[in-house]
Amino acid sequence: MSQRLETQVEPSGGGPSAVLDSRGETILRVTNLVKKYGNQTAVAGVSFEVEQGEVYGFLGPNGAGKSTTIAMLLGLVEPTAGTIEMFDYGRGSRDLALARVGAIIEAPAFYPYLSGRQNLEVMGMLRGGIGSERVEQVLEMVNLTDAASRHFSKYSLGMKQRLGIASTLLHDPDLVILDEPTNGLDPAGIIEVRTLIRDLAGYGKTVFISSHLLNEVEQVCDRVAILQHGRTVAEGPVHELVGESKRVAIKTDQPERALSLLKAVAGVERVDEREDDILVSGSELRPSELASTLIYAGLALNEMKSVSSSLEEIFLELTNENPDGNGAATRG
Repeated sequence: MSQRLETQVEPSGGGPSAVLDSRGETILRVTNLVKKYGNQTAVAGVSFEVEQGEVYGFLGPNGAGKSTTIAMLLGLVEPTAGTIEMFDYGRGSRDLALARVGAIIEAPAFYPYLSGRQNLEVMGMLRGGIGSERVEQVLEMVNLTDAASRHFSKYSLGMKQRLGIASTLLHDPDLVILDEPTNGLDPAGIIEVRTLIRDLAGYGKTVFISSHLLNEVEQVCDRVAILQHGRTVAEGPVHELVGESKRVAIKTDQPERALSLLKAVAGVERVDEREDDILVSGSELRPSELASTLIYAGLALNEMKSVSSSLEEIFLELTNENPDGNGAATRG
């Protein structure tokens, strides 16, 4: 009979999970996860599901609770409340579940004057005698075979990151957790790691990425969860999240007056004054109503057009953040 790994602390939201060997089935389910440190709440109710074989993005501004949540997933921090269900193991078999997980939380340490291959061989021995055959396999997976004999100190940042990912693959994990895998990399290194992440999914791995580089996440992830103040504020396929919010750019001869009028229109969730136009956002926008509101008020409607959304724009709307960290411009 199948059993599950479940970490649960009262009070709990609970929820089933299953394991699973075919793409699209849940291998990790987090429900109402809470972590408190005294009177401070680091995670206030995070919930999400990760399916086998997908690349899953875990997004949020600094302080949203991403790192604390990952620490709870890996058993480094005990939850105050909520459930973590992973793979097909019995209650309390956390070690068995985590044996199927590879993770990079911070940059792994390597010997600078050993080659990439030698570093992996040392790690393989320390992890219970993982042999040279597996070392060669993971070098090929991360496209470092040709550079395997080069000293680690001579690697580019992108190559160092790929070797770090190779080290997590030595024991052939089913779930790979990467915390900010492209942080600090130059554009070439970012492309290298982005390609590797998609390749890992092609090898049948499930990849869980915590990142603030939203453009990269949009290009590489199948689904994402967005956190704010320790809570999940959105979760779903990237294309659905991007498509949920309708956006309309409007040019008029009286922008200040138009701002107040548009904020009062039903279905408008946000109004931003930009340099050349006004951007109106909302999941239930009706452009015809926007136009009629301005025209009936005697304003000239010079231009109106739909604007496609990016994951970054959706993220900023949901978290009320601007790139400069000062919050939203104007909200309806």
